[in-house]
Amino acid sequence: DVVGQAVKAGAKASGAVIDDAAVTPKFIHGFEPARELPIVWQITRGSLRNKLLVLLPAALLLSNFAPWLITPLLMLGGAYLCFEGAEKVVHVFQPHHGPDAKAAAATPDNPLHLEKEKVAGAIKTDFILSAEIMTIILAAIPESNFWLEAATLAFAGIGITIIVYGGVALIVKADDVGLHMAEKGRFAATRAVGRAIVRGMPGFLKILTTVGTAAMLWVGGSIVVHGLESLGFAWLGHHIHDLAVAAGHAVPRAEGAVEWAAKAAMDGVFGLALGIVLIPFAKAIFTPLWNAATSIGKSKAETEA
Repeated sequence: DVVGQAVKAGAKASGAVIDDAAVTPKFIHGFEPARELPIVWQITRGSLRNKLLVLLPAALLLSNFAPWLITPLLMLGGAYLCFEGAEKVVHVFQPHHGPDAKAAAATPDNPLHLEKEKVAGAIKTDFILSAEIMTIILAAIPESNFWLEAATLAFAGIGITIIVYGGVALIVKADDVGLHMAEKGRFAATRAVGRAIVRGMPGFLKILTTVGTAAMLWVGGSIVVHGLESLGFAWLGHHIHDLAVAAGHAVPRAEGAVEWAAKAAMDGVFGLALGIVLIPFAKAIFTPLWNAATSIGKSKAETEA
């Protein structure tokens, strides 16, 4: 029961999972090859701590003492996914060249300091995405007893972490493996495959980023639409459903696939529109609050040091 529920619930968090796998490699880019896997392992441990020591207890408390909060929190997380996805789309058309980009490109003299900063940044990003993943899983678990919910959340959280960061490890080392095959391969075919891997990895990473962004918008939009339906505002969800059904009927040979694709596309368009609306609010309100909170944390850490 635990495994079956964990697999079904984890599948519903696929959008956030794909984005997690797409986002993490950027934190490892630029380090020596020998440090790549140790950095992935540090982020993996941080992700497991996020899920098992913080988010799992919080999710169980919500489920047992404040279940009415799950839908609003899901919608908040969905709105965040829409915002993140829309921001990535906007940056494609309006690349950012401000001071933040310059600061990100700057490399401190101490590589260990840079590594700690990157790992800390990756774990913070993972916390946000993991919170969304765990909330989606919690909402997808059928009503059951406390221990079954806890075991399902733990199993799904550990499984998703292994899949995400195992995939990240393969991605970040693929070019090294390809280079080794191209230079040391005994056969011409092996060397050709190695060269193809090296040439193909930049394009693959771009595709992964694009898929991750699309998944964020699709999942975020669908979560908000479904949340509105649960709260009694079903107009938008009903229209999307009716249009998707009509699209499926138009192609009888692939009715199910077309209906699903149409619904996902409309959820994604709604997610993009919602995210674009949220961008100015985030920049005017949430970003200053976040910067103030992080600056206070840094000041305390420096004072203690």
